Amino acid sequence: MKRGDRRDVVRGGGVVALLAARGARTHRRAWAAVFAALALGSLLLGTLGLAAGSAALGHARVERYAGADAVVAGTQSTRYTAKPWGSEARTVRAGLTERVRVPARALDVVRQVPGVRAVIADVAFPVTAHGRALTGRPWEATRLASAPARLLEGRPPNGAREIVVGEGVARAGDRLTIGQRAGSATYTVTGVSADARRTVHFSSAESRRLADRAGRAGELDAIGVLTDSGVPDDVLRTRVRHALDAAHLRDVSAPHRADDDPAPLRVLTGDARGEAEFLAAAPARMPLLQVLASLASVVVLVGVLVVTSTVAQALRQRARELALLRAVGATPWQLRRAVGREVGRIAVLAAAVGSVGAVPAYLALRALLVGRGAVPEGLELPFPPWLAAAPLGTAGLMVLIAWLTALGCCARAARVRPAEALREEVPGSARQLTGCVLLGLGAASAGAGALQHGAAAAAAASASALTMVIGCALLGPWLARGAMRVLGAPMRRLGVGGRLAASACTANAARLGAAITPVVLVTAFVLVQLAGGTTLGHEAAAQARDAARTDVAVSGPGVPYDAVERIRRLPGVAAATAVAHGTVVLPGKELGEPSLERLRVLGVTPRSLARTLDPAVREGSTDGLRPGTVAVGTDRARTLGVRPGDHVQLRFGDGAEARLRVVATYERALALGDFLFSYEELTRHMSAPPPVRVLAALAPGTSPTSLSTAFPGARVERDPVPERVRAEDQALGEVLTAVAVTAIGGFTVIAVLSTLTLISVGRGPELRQLRLAGADRRRLRRMLLLESAATATAGLSLGTATAALPLLAFALSAAGRLPWLPPGQGALIVAVVVLTTTSATLIPALGALRGRYPVAAR
Repeated sequence: MKRGDRRDVVRGGGVVALLAARGARTHRRAWAAVFAALALGSLLLGTLGLAAGSAALGHARVERYAGADAVVAGTQSTRYTAKPWGSEARTVRAGLTERVRVPARALDVVRQVPGVRAVIADVAFPVTAHGRALTGRPWEATRLASAPARLLEGRPPNGAREIVVGEGVARAGDRLTIGQRAGSATYTVTGVSADARRTVHFSSAESRRLADRAGRAGELDAIGVLTDSGVPDDVLRTRVRHALDAAHLRDVSAPHRADDDPAPLRVLTGDARGEAEFLAAAPARMPLLQVLASLASVVVLVGVLVVTSTVAQALRQRARELALLRAVGATPWQLRRAVGREVGRIAVLAAAVGSVGAVPAYLALRALLVGRGAVPEGLELPFPPWLAAAPLGTAGLMVLIAWLTALGCCARAARVRPAEALREEVPGSARQLTGCVLLGLGAASAGAGALQHGAAAAAAASASALTMVIGCALLGPWLARGAMRVLGAPMRRLGVGGRLAASACTANAARLGAAITPVVLVTAFVLVQLAGGTTLGHEAAAQARDAARTDVAVSGPGVPYDAVERIRRLPGVAAATAVAHGTVVLPGKELGEPSLERLRVLGVTPRSLARTLDPAVREGSTDGLRPGTVAVGTDRARTLGVRPGDHVQLRFGDGAEARLRVVATYERALALGDFLFSYEELTRHMSAPPPVRVLAALAPGTSPTSLSTAFPGARVERDPVPERVRAEDQALGEVLTAVAVTAIGGFTVIAVLSTLTLISVGRGPELRQLRLAGADRRRLRRMLLLESAATATAGLSLGTATAALPLLAFALSAAGRLPWLPPGQGALIVAVVVLTTTSATLIPALGALRGRYPVAAR
């Protein structure tokens, strides 16, 4: 072949292709670990990408208003505008979980809109029947459903004392007593509906009267709009919107809202109609997206660390081979292209396998979220066919990461002279300095987290752990030398195997550092992910137990709304407290940015509160709780800078803004919430008064049977579960934390296995020489076991120390206590690390230990 022809072959990539193909075949064991890491990364990122895409497309299910062309409803969100540091004013929004109602006079306005055939008022109110909690609605509103209501027997209600009930409640012609907050009345059942479920249907006039008695005079839940055929949704929406604006109509919360929080009536069409029925669905989408984005960022960071570590270790084992190629004339361009093509083949195949598995993995994740109650009722997570292509993008990201890592790892062999490439690379001072700087930055981030609250503290802890783990990876050889100074002396006392293990680990600090790094990674990240949540949960449960002073709890639809006063008058009752759970929205700034934080809170009757539910008052007194006042948890009071006598400004679940005077601060806020309101104050801002729950403390010797007798049909619990508020996204956080820990654990187990396996394979000649020098198999096995023990011990110790600082800062800031992890979870982490390091060290070395005499490697 002529010289010009050979040059063309080289330029066409013939040599590169040959080197890449032979490298992939020769080093199948090394690339198997890279394949596993890339496939897992592609699978996880593809799954999270599908979940995020589905959540972004999510909407409330359309049921009750599926037959309406449009629905007029209140604004189920609140907004807050503030100016960040050195920037223009920004506006943030937060969903409201209590219904914001529509003024009844909007009916006449919408009725006059061209193209509107009919308008139907819908209003819901709580009622009871046979001791069961039911919902009252007008029969006419059933026209708004996709199909007319089916009557199994009887006819619709027409008169004031006629009702239609669901199947199994009563039969047509029966007389049924319907209870309401203002009293009870007897109605005649004129029909039984197959679609009513837990609903009692009244005539339109009777529904308006009962809604007025429930405190909602002149207010409607929503207005359903039926149009003539041929009116497009966008035209209808525009016409109704203009008519409402021209009439200057706002929802009923408008007079009580903040100046920067307008409350126009909404006109909903299409999938948005479901937002008027399932109030919790729309507010849940943004937290779901935020948690998925946070989890995806963790997976990306850990995946990058693991993939780069795995690829680097695979190429490090071939450092002499690459140097030899340079020495015999391979150009830097050929070396880079060969390694890039070799890694690219593996990466493309692995990413494709992972992306294919992402679809069933996402379906399993969605089923898990729904099954655990992490997705609120009514939230639809669609999965259109085109969304199945999303994992291809995440697969491309994993391929790019692997390719860039490969180019970076072979940079030295391609850059230096051929003779210098054969020398062993020694970690330089720049790497040591960078590692020390990252450790310092991680410590500073942990210190900053100790001064933060809530999400900011959690984010600071995660950033601190990540920074310190990367710092430990850079300082691996030096940390390994320090670990062997501590572990070397005890190991040498364990016989010949111990002395061999100590000598091998000390002489090969870089190798030990590479083995320790993935163990540090798994330990630190899993500890931070697990211990943060368990610390808060453990402290909240302890505070709830300490706050509980209750002997019995009385609840159920059969309990009247004045039950707390009646229970207090019963013989043997020392104290009684009514309790209601609700939400508020707190406007403020987080790291300089405007924020709206939705919080779960309690409403209580303050009389003798400490005898039933003791919040551990620090300053002031909860006896002064009444409308217009509030008690604040000590941590939140410190953040807001308030004390008894000061004022706080917040928004209730229906969007109404209030400026409340602080009457007390208390310690047990993790269990009872950051704010305590009077029962009357909180319930007046709720969609419907919640079922009454009364906590009662009894005098010694008093039997709870007197309470059962006083309230027939009520549920009387002895030694009830301690009262405790739970975050709205707690179930979501628990499920996705488990997913995150599993993902991180899977990544790092692959990293530990691959790193130690490649190290053990590379030590084959060393082990055979030791056998030729007289070391028997028993001593070598003992040496390898002690080396794996040293790796696990050093990695677990460094990982725990790395996680300790951010965890300590977060736990003291958020819970006021030391970090806590269930012993079973800690033991599981140790067991996984020990089992992984032992198997990855021993199994690859079996070939060198097999037989009476060592044989040459083939």
